[in-house]
Formats: sequence, C-alpha cells, structure tokens
Amino acid sequence: MRILVVNCGSATLKYKFFATEDGAMELLAGGVEEVSGGYRAAVTAVLDGLPQAPDAIAHRVVHGGDRFPDVSKLDVRMLNQLRELSSLAPLHNGPAVEGIEATLGLGVPLIAAFDTAFHRSLPERAWRYALPELPGVRRYGFHGWSHRSVMERYAELSGNPRPTIITLHLGGGCSATAIQQGQSIDTSMGYTPLEGLVMGTRPGDLDPGILAHLMYKGMSLEEIRRLLHYDSGLQGLAGSQDMRELLRREDHAACMAVEIFCYRIVKYVGAYLSALGGAEATVFTGGIGENSAEVRRRVCLGLSWAGLRLDESRNQRGEECISAPESTLAAYAIRTDEERVIAREAGYLLAGAVPEPSPRHR
Repeated sequence: MRILVVNCGSATLKYKFFATEDGAMELLAGGVEEVSGGYRAAVTAVLDGLPQAPDAIAHRVVHGGDRFPDVSKLDVRMLNQLRELSSLAPLHNGPAVEGIEATLGLGVPLIAAFDTAFHRSLPERAWRYALPELPGVRRYGFHGWSHRSVMERYAELSGNPRPTIITLHLGGGCSATAIQQGQSIDTSMGYTPLEGLVMGTRPGDLDPGILAHLMYKGMSLEEIRRLLHYDSGLQGLAGSQDMRELLRREDHAACMAVEIFCYRIVKYVGAYLSALGGAEATVFTGGIGENSAEVRRRVCLGLSWAGLRLDESRNQRGEECISAPESTLAAYAIRTDEERVIAREAGYLLAGAVPEPSPRHR
C-alpha cells in the first residue's frame, strides 16, 4: 500500500510518501513546500509530483476537540465538524481543512490523524481546568505525533520500551510533555495551542485577566485573536519569530526574548520532573530543538540542579545523545518523524489491524 502523509503547518506543507508492506515502510518521496498560493494549490502540486498515485492519504489535523481523539477515516460529516473547530487552532486547522479539500475527489481513503490522540492518557487532574463544567472545555494537548515519534526513537536508543522522559517540541509552536512509562500524563498546551511555552507568534501562559482588561479598554475580539495567534511570543517581544536571527542580535529585546523562551522551558521541565518523581531524559525536537545548539545549551545549563551535564562537543555536533556520561538526567536531540508514525498508524487502520477508533468520553 502507498500512503501519502500531508502535514499542513502554519506556513509550510510537509509531506512524505511511503510504501508499506508486512510492517516494513519505504520512503518513496518527501519534502517541504512553501505555501504562497494557498494550501489547496500546494497539495495539488505535491500530488502532481509524486512518482506514483497514492492508495490512501493521511492528513495531520491539530485540533479534533472531544469528537475525534485518534486516527479516523474522513467523511463529509467529519470534515464539516473540522471546519467548525478551525477557530480553536486557526494557524493549523484551517490549512488542514484546505489540504483535505484538495484530495476529496481522488477516490482513495482519506485519514485524519489528530495531534490530540497521544494525550488521551492525561489523568483528570491534568486535563481539567478549575472551572464549572463547560461542554468540551478541557485541556487536550497538541504536537502529539511529534512527542510520540521522539519517544519511540528514544525507546530504541535506550532499550526501554516504556520510558519516563520529558519531551520538548520547540519550533514555531512549542510544547513540553511529561511521559511516564510511555504515556503522556501532562502537557503544556491546553484547550488550544496557545497555552504553555513561549512560541514564535503565540504567548504561551497568560493571565486571563489581561484579555478581560483589553476588552474593557475597547479591543475587539478579532483584534485579541490576532494578538494571541500572530503578534505575540518572540514576535511580540523582539519583532521576529526567527530564533536564528534573535541569537545573532545583541540588542536588549532580542536577548530578553531568548532568555524568556529558555526560562519558560526550564520552568516546565522542573515542574514535570517533580510530577514524574524524576525522569531518565529530556528530549529536544522540532526546528529549534533539533537545530539550535545554543538553545539546548541554555536549557541544559538551567537544569544542572537536576543532574544534567551537557557534553558541549556532542551538542555542537548535533548528536542524538548530547549529555555527558556522568549526567544523571540525560539529554537527547532527536529529529521528529511525525509522518512515518502517522503512515504506520493509518496503515494499521486501513488493514483492520486496530479497531475503528471512537471518541473517549470522560
């Protein structure tokens, strides 16, 4: 079976095309497309450039609410519900819906792979907000395929199939996840992908009273939405969301933006170490986590109290294990491969190797 995985991000489209047979997977094609003419056009261009026609297409979808917690076959009803949820993750769900629409007429099975799936194991103390019961309002967590991908790779490297680790997806969007014996038990993103760590254009944790104050002062709902999704985070602090640029600059705004970014990560890792009662490793991934030795260095130095000792040479070379042998808390930098995990799970679903998923109600 040939499975195309389409991963529509906030500014780019990533794709990988796999041939799967008897559990083995071969990468036939893949790449990253800049999106200038819209996601439908970008997906169409990808389809036109494939060496063969796909037998199935799997789309990564960020937010499924409490309706679609796992890998699911797409139909018109589901697509309409995804359109309704786009306001909760406008940087991602909108592009995903456009990508899905570009593949509707191909006559092959379409699969939705939800980022929230990995975090279905969150206990109530982690997913519940201190609010009266409001339908659908709870912490879902995101970047699930990335956290799962690097957890599985760490398990291979360590020989422990059910590791207890903290994973850090650091890119345009950023999230931390506490994984206990192979299951997510807490994660920094919540009801939407706005909560938690400082991100490229999103603020992360924020006192909700600020939003009430802004509305009281006359800011419209649309202006607040734009502020939170497009004009905050590194962009709001220093005028750029490009970590490489900020690390090159020497002005106060850039230096403080990087310091706040790293401080928030250290704070979350410290909290998760306490919640887990200790961990084997901290694992960096995502565009910044995989490629910025300086960000990894700063975070690791901030965790020296937890027994993390960075090997500067390994870190600069970008090896997978970047901690020193004497480190009691290991550190790894592992490249995420969301698309491979999605293709594998989509293949299982289509082959009937796993039951058709159904929403998990809590």
